[in-house]
Amino acid sequence: MADLFQLESGLSENSSPSGISPASSSLDTGDLRRKYNFGDRVSELSIAQDPFFRMVSKIAKRPTDDPEFKYTERRPSFYRRYAYVVGFYNGSADTFASSELLTSSGAALSTSAGQEVRLFMATDYKSAGNQSSVFGQSGNDVAVGDDGTQPGFFLPGQMVKINMTSNDTGGHDGGSAVTSVDQDDYIIVKIGTVHSNTSTGSVQGRDLDDGATAASTKTYYYTPITGTIVRPLDAAANKELCSFVDDDPIDAVYSASISKVLEPMRSYVVGSAHEQGSGYPETWKDQPFTTGYGRCQIWKTAMAMDNTTRATVLKYEPNEWARIWKEKLIEHKWDIEQSILFGSQYDSGNEWYTQGAVDFVSGYGNVFSLTHSTKTQDDFLDDLSNFLDPRYNNANASLFMCDTTTYNWLHKLSGYFSNNLEISPNFRADMSLQSKKKAFGVDISVINTPFGDMNVARNIHLDGHPIKILAINMKYVKYRPLVGNGLNRDTAVYVGVQTLENSGVDRRVDLIQTEAGMEWQMPEAHAYWS
Repeated sequence: MADLFQLESGLSENSSPSGISPASSSLDTGDLRRKYNFGDRVSELSIAQDPFFRMVSKIAKRPTDDPEFKYTERRPSFYRRYAYVVGFYNGSADTFASSELLTSSGAALSTSAGQEVRLFMATDYKSAGNQSSVFGQSGNDVAVGDDGTQPGFFLPGQMVKINMTSNDTGGHDGGSAVTSVDQDDYIIVKIGTVHSNTSTGSVQGRDLDDGATAASTKTYYYTPITGTIVRPLDAAANKELCSFVDDDPIDAVYSASISKVLEPMRSYVVGSAHEQGSGYPETWKDQPFTTGYGRCQIWKTAMAMDNTTRATVLKYEPNEWARIWKEKLIEHKWDIEQSILFGSQYDSGNEWYTQGAVDFVSGYGNVFSLTHSTKTQDDFLDDLSNFLDPRYNNANASLFMCDTTTYNWLHKLSGYFSNNLEISPNFRADMSLQSKKKAFGVDISVINTPFGDMNVARNIHLDGHPIKILAINMKYVKYRPLVGNGLNRDTAVYVGVQTLENSGVDRRVDLIQTEAGMEWQMPEAHAYWS
């Protein structure tokens, strides 16, 4: 989280672009028939009111030359060579019905090296794009063994670590939600054969959220492997598969803790071993790319006044036109902030709407709960552990925007140790307020956690909304104004679109216009607390 403000920007935290100040404009608004490009300067106005627009316009602006733009996401396979054991061969049939690891001879697992074993391996992410479940999103769950998840990375000569437990029910008793898995031991199996047939098997899987069996029999897509044990168990009692729950393989994983539940259940490739003088091994090819699209939206704000009012000198602020001109710029910027927070991507047939942060994250990002009166520091750190796990969300550039109540709650939570307990050697501040700073004019509170520094900003637009914290990874969001063929459709003021001279109507109209859209990538890199 600490490198948030070094992304894609040549500006330091203390620098600011030249041009208009937050209070007034140095441009002559009486110069008619002129377009004033405010694209790089409108964010200077009333910074505290619109922190999200301020940040994306400074560190995440990337013009597009198409109002319906496409983009590509890339999820590398560094952490993806894992699978779950969902079945085995017991000498006569493919078997899913017991968590005890059997061998091809039908005997219980031997504690000696050299034992042959055949396992059926399935995983929980799509092979096309390496897309996996996002924490808390049941509607977008990628369950273990779903169609399109069959692992293709197993090769002869590889060694696979299979996690084992002494629990009679495998990873956990199936009667309740799985909150932790007791991994007591592991074996290492060297793969001899990867069976090429596309294999499926039906069984009632377990949902880790409540431990219940699936409502109907699930078909698992798995890869069968046959191998030899090269690292046996330390104790014969540790013969249950961690990846089973009460004699059933696991199914839904979207709400399970990555570190406490899923990792102890996973079987990873742990290298390879080959004979001296042997030839080159086989290889495999992943497909890490997925695509998405966004749309540009047009915002317009008009300023109109009759010429009699324009010529009248008033008390306090003599020039009423100049006062309104300045405030209309702020109003336009406020509208953009509202849209990029709460808008929904939509094509009405006549106009396009861009997607806002709340709509995207609530539909696809990580979902956590937060009740101020009951949420503890430990609970919140557990949420951060899932959200910021490097195997899942490997970019550390998140901006945490909060409503006012939660902003105060976070400061009370993180300030307690600093204000009351830091003088005692018996206490440790796992979450403490480190400092306050300004980044591009936005007030940022830096809160230390074991998972990095939280950059926290108050956003009054979230007041009164069910979402209390909106965590946006600034590496995976872009503000995309339309620019092409010599035209720049970023925020601009069109002066004198209607005047007495060109219309015969005794008034003047100026127009503020912006055409831009939001690009949202990697939903697992964003989160909200409600």
